[in-house]
Amino acid sequence: MEGRNVASKKFLQTTKRETFIIIGLYLLFFFWWYMTAYGFGDDPSQYRYVFGFPEWFFYSCIAGYVGISFILWIVIRLFFKELPLDEERDGVRKDD
Repeated sequence: MEGRNVASKKFLQTTKRETFIIIGLYLLFFFWWYMTAYGFGDDPSQYRYVFGFPEWFFYSCIAGYVGISFILWIVIRLFFKELPLDEERDGVRKDD
């Protein structure tokens, strides 16, 4: 019974750590999006363009999405673990 509590505690610690990582990455993406979307000026006559898109749109919506997708891929590969979601009892699965 005690082994089960230790495994449960470790499972919860891992999920909590992964949750904080995801929240941190979300805040990073939001900060990037906000700064690039609202930081390139107010006057449309002074906009510069990247690949035909206004600079603010390209960096906030296109480059930001590609960048955060790449960062998420790296973080998931390096820091996340695959955890079993089914319950096991004495080495035998509950549904066996």
